[in-house]
Amino acid sequence: MKRAFIGSLILVFILGFSPAIGFDAAAQEGKSDAQALKILGQMIEAMGGRKFLESVKDTTATGTLEMVAMGLQGAATMTMKTPNMFRMDMEIMGMSITQAFDGEVGWFTNPQTGAVEEITGAQLESVKREALGDQVYLYPEKYGIVYTFKGQEKLEDQNYDVLLVTYQDGHEVTMYLDAETHLVYKTISLQPNEMTGMEAEVEAYTTDYRKVGEGMAAFTITQYMDGEEFMIITLDEVKFNTGVEDDFFKM
Repeated sequence: MKRAFIGSLILVFILGFSPAIGFDAAAQEGKSDAQALKILGQMIEAMGGRKFLESVKDTTATGTLEMVAMGLQGAATMTMKTPNMFRMDMEIMGMSITQAFDGEVGWFTNPQTGAVEEITGAQLESVKREALGDQVYLYPEKYGIVYTFKGQEKLEDQNYDVLLVTYQDGHEVTMYLDAETHLVYKTISLQPNEMTGMEAEVEAYTTDYRKVGEGMAAFTITQYMDGEEFMIITLDEVKFNTGVEDDFFKM
């Protein structure tokens, strides 16, 4: 029973990683506002610049994860490939869990049975958005994504620019970007919780940015679920353009 519960918690994390919140009426016009695009451009430059980000065809990040409330730790590897492939592999409490999207089909290994199952419904839509990666920033118009500037907020004596990101289907992401470094610090989400059948508020903090080649990467991701610290991912290494094959993401 404990293995099944742990597996369910992990799946809630990996299926609900892409942040979202409410729907903004201004975005219905289908155009990003000028201030939002200016801030977005500053973020792209801070991450290494458009030329560099466009040159990245695949990214592999390896590290550890900690399920804080249960005192459990494990290993994690996250792999992305342009334009929309994603895979996350985890080893925790003797379980090997994979969740992936190959550009068309989403799938995961059931931690209770070890069987490979297809992801459907709202969870599939969440995985599709996550798989877009930097495409969300580089080519928003291509994917019908609208950015809206929501003003500045102060958190812990630091000013943050707040952007609301609205997808074509009405799904939204709220991003807090450091007004000085222009790097993403926090996102807030409402995501489906498989265990309760209700939505959970998810906050993700991306910190410990480091230079990797010409770009920047956050080496710590801390996630809160309904206000409680839930999971911490600490990266040991990030690699770009290692030549990952498409078959790696297939079910």
